[in-house]
Amino acid sequence: MIDVLTEIIIDCPKELVAEYAANPDNAPEWYVNIDSAIWQTEKPLKIGSQIEFKAKFLGKELRYVYEIVELIPKQKLVMKTANGPFPMETTYTWESIQNNSTLMTLENKGNPTGFSKFITPFMSLMMKKANMKDLKSIKNILEDKKKNKNI
Repeated sequence: MIDVLTEIIIDCPKELVAEYAANPDNAPEWYVNIDSAIWQTEKPLKIGSQIEFKAKFLGKELRYVYEIVELIPKQKLVMKTANGPFPMETTYTWESIQNNSTLMTLENKGNPTGFSKFITPFMSLMMKKANMKDLKSIKNILEDKKKNKNI
């Protein structure tokens, strides 16, 4: 079982961070490994929405469809793979903290299939490293937009 939790403080209001992060169209901008996000259902995002992501991980090209299973606007988003290389659940949470900043968490849980038990700890470390890069990326994007008054 893989369970990777990462978090970061972003110097922007929770509403702005959540709105940006929860929009699948923005995923290729801030996720290092995601090349595209293609809506499989009608917008806007709601429970039951499905989005296909094309990504690269550990040198492999992956395609997987996430389905939104829980959505509390500006607080929490949970999506699970409806189709993909292994069952995975991704959770975002956003919490307001002092000075109008946001604590954003990103958690990935799942049971990789087709991988040996020997590889699973390595995958957890690689996912944690990739998730931290992603969170640093979204932090930089949003704080730059705030600095340049684009948000």
